[in-house]
Amino acid sequence: MKREYVIALAGNPNTGKSTLFNALTGLKQHTGNWAGKTVTIAEGTYVHKKNTYRLIDLPGTYSLFSNSTDEEVARNYIVFEQPAVTLVVVDATSLERNLNLALQIIEMTPNVIICINLMDEAEKRGITINENVLTKKLGVPVVKITARSKKGFALLFDTIDRLVSNVIQGTPNVVRYQPEIEEKIAKLEPFVRTVVNDTISARWIALRLLDGDESLLQELMKRWNRGEEEILCPQTEHMVHI
Repeated sequence: MKREYVIALAGNPNTGKSTLFNALTGLKQHTGNWAGKTVTIAEGTYVHKKNTYRLIDLPGTYSLFSNSTDEEVARNYIVFEQPAVTLVVVDATSLERNLNLALQIIEMTPNVIICINLMDEAEKRGITINENVLTKKLGVPVVKITARSKKGFALLFDTIDRLVSNVIQGTPNVVRYQPEIEEKIAKLEPFVRTVVNDTISARWIALRLLDGDESLLQELMKRWNRGEEEILCPQTEHMVHI
């Protein structure tokens, strides 16, 4: 049975994300603007094993903390539109710096593949990366590619196919914070779950509300048609700086 799946491409600027997008979609792409935003959206498709994959090239960002319109657009798409796969493109030559965004995304959704791009440049510099160790540490699939030459694409296609078919599942290793933060998350998380059910990671929302993410609070109020007092738990309201 033929199906269509949505894949979001996320990553820092200059990781080769657009190169990967172009290599996957070829001429089957178009651009426009996000509704109500000046941020450009690029969308394209490719076909694999008779399934159609619709790729959404999210704005390149260094984080998803709502510090800019680009960050809000990328965050909202991953969290609320819930693509079948979020493909996080990272630069093999700056892996440690790039994984900061990857860790933020796997807190939002388990449907993640880490795509380590620019492996040709890494090899020139004598950099070796053990993707199997990274997969175990992160709890999500890790694939090495070079988008310019399409090296590693066969494995990438196969990994995406297995993830959307539930042959494999992401089980992200949860980032643990200081005890006092974990205590506050534990108090707020059940209350958040009553608002969003299991549609979104209640732990992630609790963490962002504790950090005072006003933009996310406004988005939750709009999408769930709830008032501020219905989303903020009385026991924790003083911890959310709004």
